[in-house]
Amino acid sequence: MKAVVYNGPRDVAVSDVPDPRIERPGDAVVEVTRAGICGTDLHMYEGRSDLAAGRVLGHENLGRVVEAGGAVEQVKVGDMVCMPFNVACGHCQNCERGLTNYCLTANPDHRIAGAAYGCADMGPYSGGQAEYLRVPWADFNCLRLPEDATDKQNDYVMLTDIFPTGYHATQMAGVGPGDTVVIYGAGPVGLLAAYSAMLKSASKVMVVDRQPDRLALAERIGAIPVDDSTSSPVEEVLEQTGGLGADCGCECVGYQAHDPQGHERPFATLNDLVAAVRFGGSIGVIGVYVPAAAGGEDGQSEGAFDVGLLWAKGQRMGTGQTPVKAYNRHLRDLIHAGKAQPSFIVSQEQPLAKAPESYQHFDARDKGWTKVVLCPAA
Repeated sequence: MKAVVYNGPRDVAVSDVPDPRIERPGDAVVEVTRAGICGTDLHMYEGRSDLAAGRVLGHENLGRVVEAGGAVEQVKVGDMVCMPFNVACGHCQNCERGLTNYCLTANPDHRIAGAAYGCADMGPYSGGQAEYLRVPWADFNCLRLPEDATDKQNDYVMLTDIFPTGYHATQMAGVGPGDTVVIYGAGPVGLLAAYSAMLKSASKVMVVDRQPDRLALAERIGAIPVDDSTSSPVEEVLEQTGGLGADCGCECVGYQAHDPQGHERPFATLNDLVAAVRFGGSIGVIGVYVPAAAGGEDGQSEGAFDVGLLWAKGQRMGTGQTPVKAYNRHLRDLIHAGKAQPSFIVSQEQPLAKAPESYQHFDARDKGWTKVVLCPAA
């Protein structure tokens, strides 16, 4: 089959790789009809991780089941399904507690809890930027989709990662009705965090970024765009909140944050959030931070996080990967009912053959390249 293969930093190619097969009785094989390119893919694309050459990328996967193992009972051949990026067994201690993001079984490297498709350090599972995908523990990991799935594929594929991830940021930040919310980052996750905050009836949502096209998308969904290249975002948030600061903040950038001059400043957004959120407020950090960053111009050690100000303001902070299964059924039903349409962020649908150039445009943050969805079956 054809698949997007990582060859090295900023070098991906569509290559022939072996077809996936049923390896265990609980497996299924899915024909992939939609696969997103994610900001996490860019960390690997840029060489900021230890992903081995030859790995197939892609953790945002949707398609139709074409084969099911003998132990698969709920998922049937022909079902349209989407898969959480978290690969989870469903029966370990963490999975039973709902922490499928930290499954204790799925990753053979037991120093690391949690697994994912096509990701560095997250187990051996091939990604779904490919014609077919093997899904382990299929009854647990496949979310069956309703009859409108064929027509709403760009909405439902968002359930694999970035819609639940944006929603999780607001959960960790404790967003509720009437709250004022500031979100750093108007990439796909940040925009869907803003969208989630509005689904939760936040009274005011501010989105900080400096990409005009992405800020325009934030404004289009009803958020207040804040351009940090023209003014202090902290001062803007304070002005918008009568000097008190936002009730809640979401960090959707991560360790590759840059200042307006282009220098990498890993903790700049976190420090701004602490300054912009009120005393006693709360912050959800969904942007990726890693123990040691490889390949950055300054490295993750540049600068420091002001934990003293966080402590002095009595703020609460939640961090970590998203347990997609905690949210994907709820969000699926909102899509099915017409209450949510996360596909507003999709800027391009591309055939699999155009994946390498799509990575280049997305990595460069080229104007109009907000979210790319690959269509392997096209």
